[in-house]
Amino acid sequence: MGKNVALVLSSGGARGFAHIGAIKVLEENGYNITSVAGTSMGALVGGIYASGRLREFEEWVTTLDIMEVLKLTDISLSRKGFVKGTRVMEKIKEIVPDRRIEDLPIPYSAVATDLMRGRERIFNAGSLFDAIRASISIPTFFQPFRMGRDYFVDGGLVNPIPINRVKRSDGDLLAVVDVNADIPHIMAEPQTEITEKSHLRKIKKINDRTGTHIPKNKKDDIGLFNLNNRSISIMLTQIAALTLRNYHIDIMVRISRESYGTYDFYKAAEIIREGERAASDVAGGEED
Repeated sequence: MGKNVALVLSSGGARGFAHIGAIKVLEENGYNITSVAGTSMGALVGGIYASGRLREFEEWVTTLDIMEVLKLTDISLSRKGFVKGTRVMEKIKEIVPDRRIEDLPIPYSAVATDLMRGRERIFNAGSLFDAIRASISIPTFFQPFRMGRDYFVDGGLVNPIPINRVKRSDGDLLAVVDVNADIPHIMAEPQTEITEKSHLRKIKKINDRTGTHIPKNKKDDIGLFNLNNRSISIMLTQIAALTLRNYHIDIMVRISRESYGTYDFYKAAEIIREGERAASDVAGGEED
């Protein structure tokens, strides 16, 4: 007999693709996901799962190489953020049509940060894609999402693991996937390297246009992207650790924050497998 679980998906940039792998393993082990709450990439994956289109989304993201990812980055010289975010959201809408959150088959909540008020904003009604876009707005990378007079940025700034925002019914187990865990990373397979000359030329072009530094490979010295990546990861890890102390979690899936970078969106297939491996270690039985 399957077990009902309320699922919480953390923020974590591209590492959030691991949520896909974790969800697959949970379902394969007989767990029935009755509700989901997520922040940033957790909001994206959770929303797509709640809409019933996770398989189609996975099929698409696992075809993306770095060139395809770069084509989705609508570069802007705005001081608010150097990626508008419109192009990637429109592409996702081709795969996952927008819906009202209250019409989804299971309860769903996304967390964003209200930039002007400096507080958490919960999206559990209205446009699914407005909720996702607000929640994934990594500061300095994506431009803030504007709704009326309000501006929203990444929910990870205030609640990277929104356990307190998932709807639980009597008997529901609590399952949490944390992709910012402060644990060692054991590499199970070689990670993708960017070596093609065309890729390097494209990266150089963006570097020249924006004055930023997109790392060419994992041996690069720290630049703007790596600095932002590591700073955000440390912040998320510390906030998440404080949150996790306050809850009894039945199923805890951990992925090291050192496993993949915030912007490694072209490594989706590897990251999904990382999520599958981590979930397989715990899905057979709840944590004590």
